[in-house]
Amino acid sequence: MNVARTRTHPPARRAAAQGAVLAALAAAQFTVMLATSIVNVALPQIRAGTGLTDSGTTWVVNAYGLAFGALLLAGGRAADLLGRRRVLIAGLGLFATASLAAGLATSANVLIAARTAQGLGAAAIAPAALALAMDRFRSGPGRGRALGVWGAVSGGGAAGGVLLGGALTQAWGWPWIFHSVALGAALVLAAVAVYVPRDAGRKSGRFDLPGTVTVTLALTGLVWGLTTAREAGWTDARVLGALGAAAALLAAFAVIELRRPDALVPARLFATGRVAAGNVLMALLGSVWIALFFFLPLYQQQVLGSGPLTTGLGQLPLAVAHMLGSSLAPRIARRLGATVTVTAALLTEATGLLWLSRMSADGSYATDVLGPSILVGLGLSIAFVQLTALAVEGVPGQDAGLAGGLVNTTRQVGGAIGLAALATLAGSVTAHASAGTPPLEALTAGYRAAFAVSAAVLAATALLALLLARRARARTTTTAAPQSARSAPAPRPTQTAPVPPKSPVDHHA
Repeated sequence: MNVARTRTHPPARRAAAQGAVLAALAAAQFTVMLATSIVNVALPQIRAGTGLTDSGTTWVVNAYGLAFGALLLAGGRAADLLGRRRVLIAGLGLFATASLAAGLATSANVLIAARTAQGLGAAAIAPAALALAMDRFRSGPGRGRALGVWGAVSGGGAAGGVLLGGALTQAWGWPWIFHSVALGAALVLAAVAVYVPRDAGRKSGRFDLPGTVTVTLALTGLVWGLTTAREAGWTDARVLGALGAAAALLAAFAVIELRRPDALVPARLFATGRVAAGNVLMALLGSVWIALFFFLPLYQQQVLGSGPLTTGLGQLPLAVAHMLGSSLAPRIARRLGATVTVTAALLTEATGLLWLSRMSADGSYATDVLGPSILVGLGLSIAFVQLTALAVEGVPGQDAGLAGGLVNTTRQVGGAIGLAALATLAGSVTAHASAGTPPLEALTAGYRAAFAVSAAVLAATALLALLLARRARARTTTTAAPQSARSAPAPRPTQTAPVPPKSPVDHHA
């Protein structure tokens, strides 16, 4: 009996410790995603409570996304150089403090400044937490399960934010959406401090200050220009100036990176081809992700007449489907292969969005929202898990934080581009239809157009995933053959032919 206990208890304790670490890190990711969407259903109440204008109300959302998206690369690199646990704890501390300040704000300027600080904290949290999780679960089924949890909390945080925001706003008022986030971040900080072991701390290397400043300014100009275009229009001088400056700064960033040995985004990050493929596909997925959680609550409130709490409850099926898909994604990928899994997931989500594009002004939640929400949740979660795995697979250990920051950046920037384009499209269709159409029908026409274009984008993304997989397979086969000819001994006549290697896209599953 004693021998049996000695053999079984240490593995059980190790598994429990691993689970506690993953839970703490996943809770950090959940908190970041929660803050992205928790304000959406409370914007009318926030506007009334702080005296915000129409444009100021929009910046309650935009300030967080702008700081988050622009600083993710810097946050990821800082985590690699300064220590991931240290940066994660600092980010959580800033995030909790800024959330508390947002809840206590009585003026528009203080609220927007607090939301900006929240985004800065999130830019440190997201890449550091992902890098720590991937370092803890390096390969095999363990990494697959970790990524499944990551996908579940990412989607659950986005959908749960709508539910929690509606419930708190209706029960206690809008300040409590920020107070709850502050409390959650403080609890997560305590859990990280207790359960997440210290990493190596400071690592060798220098911080690429010119590259960091240039790309941060470029991303700031890009995201600001895109979000402003939703209200001011694409021909506004400020929008054109911001987008032009962003393009020039991105070109300058490329030149700087080619000349610096300590580049912020080193070329070795893209050596396998998987990181580039994963980030391109993630940007396209992100372009419809954020727009989905923008338009769907609007349809429920403005067209179906749902209140904040009912709107939040309406997101539960999508959240449950997202968590289910995330937990099943690694298992499906092991059975079907990564390429088939990603393609099928993208097409499933596209089908759900196409279904949403048939919504009507006199419809109902049961007929127009429930079914497509489940399809969207399943497809989105599986695609997110697999593309995250692809974007961090094979990355050198010293660049894990940067890889986490990069994939989060592409999702955020892709989301900003997609939301700006789709909001402009929806507004144009609504304005055109409003001439001889009742207001609710005109609104619905705009939403239908946004969901139809989103479905088309995901269908094209699925085709691109197949194309990238085919090219990666061909490149791997052609580069492996000469190396084998040089290094391997000549096969005996009785030997079988070598098995061609898997493509990088398929390999990561």
